[in-house]
Amino acid sequence: MQTNFSEKQLENKDNQSTEKIFKKCVHCGMCNATCPTYGILGDELDGPRGRIYLIQDMLENEKKPSAKTVKHIDRCLSCYSCMTTCPAGVNYMHVIDHGRKYIEQNYKRPFFDKILRNFLSIILPNVKYFKIMSIFVKIGKPFKFIFPKKIKDMINLMPTSFPKKTLKVKEVYRAKAKKKIARVALLTGCVQKEISPQINESTIRILNRHGVEVVTPKKIRCCGSLNHHLGRNEDAHKDFVNNINTWYDEYLNGNLDAILSNTSGCGTTLKDYEFIFRNDKELKKKAKKISKLTKDVSEYLSESLNLKIEKKEKKYRIAYHSACSMQHGQKVHSQPMELLSKTKNEILEIPSGHLCCGSAGTYNILQGEIAKELLKDKVKNIESLDPQIISTGNIGCIIQISNGTKIPILHTVEILDWYTGGPKPKVLQKL
Repeated sequence: MQTNFSEKQLENKDNQSTEKIFKKCVHCGMCNATCPTYGILGDELDGPRGRIYLIQDMLENEKKPSAKTVKHIDRCLSCYSCMTTCPAGVNYMHVIDHGRKYIEQNYKRPFFDKILRNFLSIILPNVKYFKIMSIFVKIGKPFKFIFPKKIKDMINLMPTSFPKKTLKVKEVYRAKAKKKIARVALLTGCVQKEISPQINESTIRILNRHGVEVVTPKKIRCCGSLNHHLGRNEDAHKDFVNNINTWYDEYLNGNLDAILSNTSGCGTTLKDYEFIFRNDKELKKKAKKISKLTKDVSEYLSESLNLKIEKKEKKYRIAYHSACSMQHGQKVHSQPMELLSKTKNEILEIPSGHLCCGSAGTYNILQGEIAKELLKDKVKNIESLDPQIISTGNIGCIIQISNGTKIPILHTVEILDWYTGGPKPKVLQKL
């Protein structure tokens, strides 16, 4: 792709990086073939190639973003399916992040849209605020018919009760095996640790059982991805810096063999810290180390541990949903299925599994109608396999898909924990 940035514009480090990405694009359009929003809407501007043109036009001409441009950029899921398809290796993730940052800095959003985005930015990464809001949702649920559609969708997605935790919250979980073989940090997530504490508990148990010590520093809050993808870079930056410094200190003081994420969207952002801080003299080295240490939990279990699988009499048909941020963002796809195959159950790959379920962080709230279309297609493809269980590696996908089907859905580590000596997940008690 030909670019026309001025020398002065290229003094901006973000413009420098994005221009290099633009130049890789050969306009082939193969990205559109696997883009979920292009598939549904059929508009060139709702595909990666069209969005790249829009962002290039904004940046090169230093335009104030139009409502039309913002609409098409906002409709992007950040599923990164286009990156898996692209033959030229265009890093669309960094282009769309730059576009969103530019829009946030130069576009005045409508009042309701701005309030909703501010609300999501404040509530979702903060456990205390989230739990308080759940109380209001519980009270207001009978009256949801009076609210605008986006608020109704948010109410439907919001939990009104939280499971009881079975593990005591600690900063260090000692290895249970005779010999400690590794020490890792676990990102416990924002609201995941409240709405689905069993995911972290299963992760800790399976690691401890196989000789891995797990640390969960109190200073770690949010990975920063939610605000990052909303274009709110200042808010995201605070979390980025806190996490990098905290984990790097942990690495220096007690050694870390890995930093694990069991939420694939978070893991994708952690692995991108190196790029985000590429021009920061103070944090560049630290950020690079954190990115190199980061692994999805399934990636770590597959590469570093020999799981001791217990035999079960009953066999299950398990459909594996490969979360977009994992298969496209982190290029981790086969490992979870290989791990699940060790349980001797029948592991099923979902038709058109490269397509998003519609969760995508806050997408199912901000772009509810498109998200519902994607969910409908995803559930149809899952149910065509007639599985007894659905497995995936992302809490957002779990919440989204569970709103479209009655088939039990579990995080992959919950199943692996059960098959290596942990408790049977509650949702499977009746199967």
